[in-house]
Amino acid sequence: MRGEELFCLGWPTIMGYLRIATHPSIFGQPLTPEEAMANIATLLNLPHVRFLAEEEGFWEIYMEMTSKVPTRGNLVPDAHLAAILRQHGVRRLYTHDRDFLKFAFLDVRDPLV
Repeated sequence: MRGEELFCLGWPTIMGYLRIATHPSIFGQPLTPEEAMANIATLLNLPHVRFLAEEEGFWEIYMEMTSKVPTRGNLVPDAHLAAILRQHGVRRLYTHDRDFLKFAFLDVRDPLV
């Protein structure tokens, strides 16, 4: 994110960050909502960062994608994010979550390897 290459984040990812970073059952000293939101504000202010959301036609993309990949349970939020990425033409995804390999259009790269 420190580079100049375009960096995209989906709003579902941001909401997940806020949920986890402020959760007292996950962290002994979680971030306050204000601290977590300040982190997001920092990202919003970077000129090469884009936040992606559903747009007109999203449902059709989601339906088409999930007709090829049986989607239920924990795969639903992953398919949601994958459909947003596809709608915006994002093909590369950095994630440790192996479920994204199920979406053939994505070039999934594990940042922890």
